[in-house]
Amino acid sequence: MPEDYLVIITDETDETFVPVEGQRGWGEEVRKRIASLKEVRLPVSQLEQNMAQFLHLIGRLFKQVDQEIGSESGMKLDEVELSVEISGEGEVKLVAGGKAAGKGAIKLKFTRSDK
Repeated sequence: MPEDYLVIITDETDETFVPVEGQRGWGEEVRKRIASLKEVRLPVSQLEQNMAQFLHLIGRLFKQVDQEIGSESGMKLDEVELSVEISGEGEVKLVAGGKAAGKGAIKLKFTRSDK
């Protein structure tokens, strides 16, 4: 049985084009940006493995947070929302702050099941 693949469109450039006032150039910048896009076929098994590892580490982290705040204050962590990005190499990365602007981040929302 052949391996399943997920196709991801990547743009490995981190440049943001801001035209100078009175300067034209959007068309050229758009052409450059389109030329920098590439299609990557990632094996689903690789993504599953990387996502499982990421979720395992996040689970450990928030379990520790929950224990720390619970033991000191009687409160518990009820909900966590994270943004992640999948790189062209299949890495699952946590996106911090405004870095996700203009990029395709995936939001993961975890809610306590014992509500």
